[in-house]
Amino acid sequence: MSNEQQIEQEIKDKGLNAPRLTPALIDEVIVGEDYHVFEGTTLTVCALKLRNGFIVTGESSSVSRENFDSDIGKKVARQHAREKIWALEGYLLKQKLWDAQQ
Repeated sequence: MSNEQQIEQEIKDKGLNAPRLTPALIDEVIVGEDYHVFEGTTLTVCALKLRNGFIVTGESSSVSRENFDSDIGKKVARQHAREKIWALEGYLLKQKLWDAQQ
């Protein structure tokens, strides 16, 4: 079980049910993904397309060319891009809650 899943379970176990983001909600806003490995490098970039058309990027790079693995690079770059979505969606949810109070 990932750390994210453990935290989600702990939130549920404690009955914390105010409006919030969940891993599933983050995954739902992703509608596409693309990767690019820069030729001659270990730099991998992941571009996640969100349902409103916004693009979020994440990067990964191996220090040693001998340790570079494209699949691992893509996973790390995607994770970094996905982590950025939490902040964006958090802001959006907070704005919606604030607007509802006005």
